[in-house]
Amino acid sequence: MSDANTENLINQRCFWCSKDAMYTDYHDNEWGVPTHDDVRLFEKICLEGFQSGLSWYTILKRREGFRQAFAQFDIKKVAVFNEANIQALLQNEGIIRHKGKIEATINNAQRALVLIEEFGSLDAYFWKFVPPASERPANITRATMPASTPTSTRLSKDLKKRGWKFVGPTTCYAFMQAMGLVNDHLEGCMKR
Repeated sequence: MSDANTENLINQRCFWCSKDAMYTDYHDNEWGVPTHDDVRLFEKICLEGFQSGLSWYTILKRREGFRQAFAQFDIKKVAVFNEANIQALLQNEGIIRHKGKIEATINNAQRALVLIEEFGSLDAYFWKFVPPASERPANITRATMPASTPTSTRLSKDLKKRGWKFVGPTTCYAFMQAMGLVNDHLEGCMKR
């Protein structure tokens, strides 16, 4: 194989990763990397909720704004946000100003504290939802990559039963992909 062909294989990325440097950096250094930090897990499940109906790139461009607006996703701080915080967030042009999603983030922080009390950490809770191999396609391609799975549906139902909002099966699966609970880098991707 020529050096040029080797270089092309090394630099091949998943189809959704544009040539935009921020998006490429996210793909190469974050997406699919197993994450066990409670703050990052909380941030991501919240941002996936904000993404609902939008592209991830839209959220990624505003991620720093979200971090500033939501106290770096410090769960205890977000859990005590009040109506004044909500009104300020609705005026914040650095985030998606959707009242239901803002309120869901505050609610989910409160629910996260309960999960932490019960399981010791969000990490301990979320990582019990790693899907079995039987649920995974043999080869991950654009055609075989699911939008949701039985495990993401179980996670969604369990979170909803516990009072979480904006955590449907597709949102939960996107969270599982991003946090490394599954490896959905496509066959041929340099990160596979």
